[in-house]
Amino acid sequence: MIDKKQARLRRARKTRAKIAQLKAVRLSVHRSNCHIYAQVISPCGSKVLASASSLEPELRKTLTNGGNKEAAKTIGQLIAERAKKAGIEQVAFDRAGFQYHGRIKALADAAREAGLKF
Repeated sequence: MIDKKQARLRRARKTRAKIAQLKAVRLSVHRSNCHIYAQVISPCGSKVLASASSLEPELRKTLTNGGNKEAAKTIGQLIAERAKKAGIEQVAFDRAGFQYHGRIKALADAAREAGLKF
């Protein structure tokens, strides 16, 4: 019997394989019940070029809840700014097997609005 997490990771594997084949910079997103995390990962997959999460102390002061759409929008804008500062404009979106809706969609839309292309 396959559990929810294993099913999600199985869905994610195909996307990650395709992104690795394209040798693209990857915007990886992870969400838990309480927080949301985003990382920009190099094409070789071994280096994190930029990261943002709702766990960061300066964001914890402004966010009431790390597990909602407002937090996701904030993280989307922040990851786009940090990626642009690192000289990255074009990324491949890796939703890690999560459904593209709700917090994942809010993060993606905010990152696009802040100037990240994917």
